[in-house]
Amino acid sequence: MGIQTALDEVRQATSILDGIRRADRLTFAASRNGSSTTVRILATATDSADQLSAIAAVHALSYVGHQSADEVLISLLRRDSLFLREHAAWALGGCPPQPGGIPDLVRMVADGGFPGMLAQRTLERWGLTAPEQVTHCLASALTQVADPYARARLVETVGQAPGHIPEQLLRCVAVDLHEGDAARAAAIEALGDRRPSEAIMSVVTALARGTGALADVAGLALFDLTAQPHPHAPWSQGSAIAQVFLHADIDRELSQVGAGDNGGIATLLVRLGDALVAESQTTGESIRPDRPAQVNRVVTISRGSHAEALSSLSYVRPAQGGHALAPVPFLGAPVPATGAWPRRIATQRGIRRVLRAAGPIHAIHLRMADVGSLAAGTVARERGIPIVFTVAPDPHAVIDALDTSGDLTRESFGTVDEAEHFWFRARLVHRIAADAAHIVLFPRPELKRDMRRLLGLDIEADPQQHSVLAEGIDLTVIERSCAEARASAGVEEDMSAAVTDAPVSPRATVAFDELDAVLRSLPTDRRGLPLAITVGRLHQVKGMATLVEAWAGNPGLRERCNLLVVGGDLEHPSRDEQEQLSRIAAVSPLAQAPAQGLLLAGHQPNATAAYWLAAARYGRPGLAAPHGVYVCASVKEEFGLALLEAMATGLVVVAPGSGGPATYIESGETGFLVDTRDTVALEKAVMDALDLAVGPGGNEMAERARDMVVQNFTIQAMAASLSNVYARVDATDQSVTSPVTVS
Repeated sequence: MGIQTALDEVRQATSILDGIRRADRLTFAASRNGSSTTVRILATATDSADQLSAIAAVHALSYVGHQSADEVLISLLRRDSLFLREHAAWALGGCPPQPGGIPDLVRMVADGGFPGMLAQRTLERWGLTAPEQVTHCLASALTQVADPYARARLVETVGQAPGHIPEQLLRCVAVDLHEGDAARAAAIEALGDRRPSEAIMSVVTALARGTGALADVAGLALFDLTAQPHPHAPWSQGSAIAQVFLHADIDRELSQVGAGDNGGIATLLVRLGDALVAESQTTGESIRPDRPAQVNRVVTISRGSHAEALSSLSYVRPAQGGHALAPVPFLGAPVPATGAWPRRIATQRGIRRVLRAAGPIHAIHLRMADVGSLAAGTVARERGIPIVFTVAPDPHAVIDALDTSGDLTRESFGTVDEAEHFWFRARLVHRIAADAAHIVLFPRPELKRDMRRLLGLDIEADPQQHSVLAEGIDLTVIERSCAEARASAGVEEDMSAAVTDAPVSPRATVAFDELDAVLRSLPTDRRGLPLAITVGRLHQVKGMATLVEAWAGNPGLRERCNLLVVGGDLEHPSRDEQEQLSRIAAVSPLAQAPAQGLLLAGHQPNATAAYWLAAARYGRPGLAAPHGVYVCASVKEEFGLALLEAMATGLVVVAPGSGGPATYIESGETGFLVDTRDTVALEKAVMDALDLAVGPGGNEMAERARDMVVQNFTIQAMAASLSNVYARVDATDQSVTSPVTVS
């Protein structure tokens, strides 16, 4: 195929997703037609008003293999359009080192952000073959840059170049008392990645004997320099699995769920890790000779401080077994997923360290198109660890929806991509899926069609490599919450209870007292109304502000119920949380919200949220009527764990009509499926849910919903299914690599 024909195919694609996929043909054509004519055609395309084709042309230039193509890419680093600069920085990573481009890339690293990450990746690759040139330019920039975080990024990039000169610069920065902590920490961490020498060991050991944050950083670097790989314990019959989700403060109590990026996946990973090892211990499957060993170790990798990371290393060792939590450390406050891309190198280092401490890992499970998966995929390839990848059409479904609505066009794609990184994230999904030993998919009503249309993935082509698995919830938490909510409210259960009502525990008493305090902020005339409750992050994709707008804009709905929003850090909101709070305040000023029936409770520990769901079902004496409802107004919901928890509690639910919820909600029977972007439809669905909950068939509906969850969506069932997936992956990997041992 000629270069012009391939470019025309991108331009004539019927959708943006199709255009992104056709860009592969353009790069292939460019690699087969490495002439000055090809360079001229592609260079002209980068000036096109069609920003989608312009990006495709940028990446095709890196495949031409012609010096003039590399020169065009370098010139793009100086263009006014940010999307052209960042895609050029990315594309240059596939070219030989270009001295003329190094200063521009170094400036991008100093400026930071997502473009800085792309520039840093390219300099990292160039530094392997041209370390002196890259290091000289970085060192020169350090003499001119004063911002402490820009300096840290430059030092971190120096650390990726091999040789004596970069090492000497790192040692100088590490001990420089006039240097900022961020840059010194970057230097110390980079020293930990190098081959141990007397000079390095002397610097790092001395710093580790100190106090404060830098001592913890040095302690981790000392581990990196001295740790020996753990051999597989000969008595171990089970396999070890790592699972990664970087954007959560994961603790055993799940105390941060609903704040910032701490969503349902944080709850899932804790419960799933526990269930995986419990499944192996209770079934004894690991000692059966006729099948591969089951999981006896799980390491859940998230984020945390250097001190937490240092203390966790002893808990992830092979001899420990069970489920261990291990953080990747970062200096400074947590950042949202969209702002975490510059932490790529630190993330790779942290994951590499955890896996080294954990000993043999038989599979690593990735779930997101984020910096954690980018870094973990790199480390998995380095160490020969099979990848299990849960594929969701993200960002593909968002691109498709925006394209269909007209909010995203070819002419605006590059500008939007500057903020959303659609092209990079879509490519990341395809890269990890291609590398994965096994792919897990969420149930969807039209799964095969959607995967083919959105991702270009044909799951029928290799059915042995794909599994469709539902997520699950811990029913013991729900059953306990319901039993104690009934006891606290003095309710006699009309249907057969799953567990015998028991005295209210101190923990439940605290949770109900906290809810009662929130409810007492309501005026007296609103205290007899049921609750419409929603639980989740304060983020645009979760639709919290949209729900408030729908509820506040319908007087009839406001008269029927109070709205309880559980989620978000109200005292120190992130940028995403503040955007939602501003929209909410526009329709209901926050100080006056309780008087109107709107209750913003902020994020709560997972156990507390479970008690509050049960309270919405059974009511709170004198404060809230029973028979409340649960509303999920998400723009998209790949599966919906909070929805399942609400249904297991016996609440009628309202949910988005696309994605996972449509596979388990019987609209009009156990809940209502709706286009959550349509506020009128959303209002009606909440009204219908309230009618169903209080109607004569309400208890039968609750029992039906709970039975559906019990039969299909427990965390134990999910763990059993995933154990089989991991066992097949491990068995396949053993057969492929045997008899060679990969350390």
